[in-house]
Amino acid sequence: MEESPSVSPPPEPGVGLEPLDHLRGVAGLRLGIMGGAFDPIHLGHLRTAEEAREQFALDEVVFIPTGRPPHKARALSPAEARYLMATLATASNPHFWVSRIEIDRPGLDYTVDTMVQIRGMLRADAHLFFVTGADAVLDILTWKEPERLLEICTLIAATRPGYGLDRLRQVLDGLPYAEKVLVMEIPALAISSSLIRLRAAEGRGMRYLVPDGVAAFAEKAALYRETDAVDE
Repeated sequence: MEESPSVSPPPEPGVGLEPLDHLRGVAGLRLGIMGGAFDPIHLGHLRTAEEAREQFALDEVVFIPTGRPPHKARALSPAEARYLMATLATASNPHFWVSRIEIDRPGLDYTVDTMVQIRGMLRADAHLFFVTGADAVLDILTWKEPERLLEICTLIAATRPGYGLDRLRQVLDGLPYAEKVLVMEIPALAISSSLIRLRAAEGRGMRYLVPDGVAAFAEKAALYRETDAVDE
């Protein structure tokens, strides 16, 4: 009897080739995708990703640091620095990966373009879940091709306990595929990248707000020491 070919185990997160290449052949993959500046990545990002993995039975979560976001007014830290911080932050979780797909792609980074590209890299039976904050979803009608985005993937909107959902329902009312926006409540973590940058510019520490490796790297690379790094 001929045995089915086995799939080689993927390398450790952050090591080797583009992680999405290693996930191409996984049947029925449930893939979570977290995009953002990650400037810097912090514990709130990591807790949100793990909560999504647990609540929605995701196999893996890929973090995608943006290269050139269309809506950021301030200058971001260098892409390689943000990529390395994300890799340091996620290295201990075997289900977390970091992709260079946006950093290495020319032009502005739109979520729908990234999801189309990922969709084309995976098997037809893969399920994509884009994880973001509920506040960001409130602006979904201003995103590039929101209907196509929801056709391609399920959107997980992370909320704090007690978050009012009325505005979210109003925004989604009448939007095709609105049923593919799922709400996920996560523990209240009053952490934001802008808060961390402000603290660093004031000479205050990042400890217990970001993973230790990220704090050490940011300090050695002299990131966030200028007040102009604070503005969104």
